[in-house]
Amino acid sequence: MNSINKNTHELPAYNLAGLATLAIRLVIGWTYFSAFWRRLFLANKLDPEVAGYIGEKFNHFLPNALGIKPIIEYLVSNPDMLWWAMAAFTIIEGIVGLLLMFGLFTRLMSIGVFGLAMGILLGSGWIGTTCLDEWQIGILGIAGGFVLFLTGSSHYSIDHWLYNKSHPITQKRWFSWIGSGVLPIPTDKLKKFAFGGAMAILGISLFTNQYFHGGLWGTLHNKSVKPKVEIQHAEIQQNQLQFTVHRVEGVDVYGSFLIGISLTNAQGEKLIDYNGKQLAKLSTQQIENAYVAKVKPGAHSLIIPLGSKATINLNIPNQNQLKSGKYNLQLTDISGAQWTREIEF
Repeated sequence: MNSINKNTHELPAYNLAGLATLAIRLVIGWTYFSAFWRRLFLANKLDPEVAGYIGEKFNHFLPNALGIKPIIEYLVSNPDMLWWAMAAFTIIEGIVGLLLMFGLFTRLMSIGVFGLAMGILLGSGWIGTTCLDEWQIGILGIAGGFVLFLTGSSHYSIDHWLYNKSHPITQKRWFSWIGSGVLPIPTDKLKKFAFGGAMAILGISLFTNQYFHGGLWGTLHNKSVKPKVEIQHAEIQQNQLQFTVHRVEGVDVYGSFLIGISLTNAQGEKLIDYNGKQLAKLSTQQIENAYVAKVKPGAHSLIIPLGSKATINLNIPNQNQLKSGKYNLQLTDISGAQWTREIEF
């Protein structure tokens, strides 16, 4: 019998299971370690001043996150805290991925995978322009982490090497919980644990698939295809129009490009009529951003990234006499989409 846990007859089964999941362990490990690798070595995605900053990507999760939206909003509203959170998240991904590939403390790292994948699922499970990308990454990570916790690693792992060398640490009962080898759970209870965990993960899968995408019943939807901008807190004060824009849907790597903002009175007369070129020349003083993903003038339009939120201030020309009544604010995207809001003055 193998030198690992010589006193247990269940060891061969665990060794085979750990060997069968070798590819899963290596690929999941690289999936998380590669995030660390590309952010720090292939491109500096932890620099807030560089395009592609991971904090802005995190901001994209905000509009439709499940359960953790307050945490995301707090972080993207506080750039310093956000940077530390992104740095810690990146380091944890690197440690979890690397140790998982080497098979050291495999079960502990599998719990790390489970937690990281759950965060991805809840935060960005709604994002994905074609194949529900982020939802699939999150839910498969959760399932993969659970499987690796059950099997641990055997051959081609440091855990296995430590057992073969009869290292003192392997004699500790807790090592089986955080490393590899036979789980110290009676077989009948292990069956219940494995079945219960599998059913719980299936339940999470079905629930989030329905919640984010309508994947079980009703209308199938994808919030990553078309841009959607909400107009909030619109008001007219003296000769100034002030309103808040919040982009809540659309492609995460592609902004909404506003090419028109107009304000019309009840008679249909336009008091404000900005085109794309005029919006591209807006002063940054006219835009008050709330989060790290910023609304800003572009080359030919006003760019509104996914998850961004900003208050915009526009002057109404003095020659336009404002009277009490209802006004209509309309925003026009380059795609042809339009969003309106009625304002009482």
